[in-house]
Amino acid sequence: MSAVRLFAPLALGAALAFASPVLAQDAPPPPAPPPARVSVSGEGLARGAPDLAVTQLTVMRSAATAADALGQVNTAMDAVRAAMPSFGVESRDLQTSGFQISPQYRYDNRSDGTQAPPVLTGYEVRNTLSVKVRDIAKLGELLDRAVQLGVNEGGSISFQIEDDASLRDAARRDAVVRARSSATALAEAAGLKLGRVVSIEDTAAGFVPLPPPMPMGEMRMMASSAAKVPVEAGENTISAQVRIVYELQP
Repeated sequence: MSAVRLFAPLALGAALAFASPVLAQDAPPPPAPPPARVSVSGEGLARGAPDLAVTQLTVMRSAATAADALGQVNTAMDAVRAAMPSFGVESRDLQTSGFQISPQYRYDNRSDGTQAPPVLTGYEVRNTLSVKVRDIAKLGELLDRAVQLGVNEGGSISFQIEDDASLRDAARRDAVVRARSSATALAEAAGLKLGRVVSIEDTAAGFVPLPPPMPMGEMRMMASSAAKVPVEAGENTISAQVRIVYELQP
């Protein structure tokens, strides 16, 4: 029995000896709070002269039958297509972008004020040709010739830059510079400094729609006014938007 009483104090002392280093350790410090951040957006611009024009040329005819109207449209459109190579337009730059056959009705009122059933009066046919003009200097002459050959609707023009990759990169660089300038101003106003970039996002630019088709009256005026339609290509503007998150430092 005495042996048991002697072993217990020894075992307790050994346990305390092994546990004392653990109890003596300091608790780990709390994690530092994350640095403040600022999120900014920037829009950049780059400009360049267009090297491609896209125009929509429409032939519209009305006749008593759909076949007659279609035959007139086909005759005029065949003449327009045949004239395109003289302006440097290749077959790859021609694409039918619209075709429509529409019945035309007359609506009469009876003597009692009610409306009589509609009366079919004929058919209207439209054929639209999308043309890419790579020699922009010939665009005005091309439009004039198209009207002379029977085009009586359309005429909308979109000036484009076929390979705009370098301009888009320039616009992105400008957007980053503008975003950093905004972030610097905000940081200084708060008495802080910009730190590292946490994230950067390239957001898409908006789409600019094509102008509406030119009315028939304006197309006829073009054909009768001058031998060459005056066309100004001007400059195209490419835009880019970025969103950047910066850390802030004291």
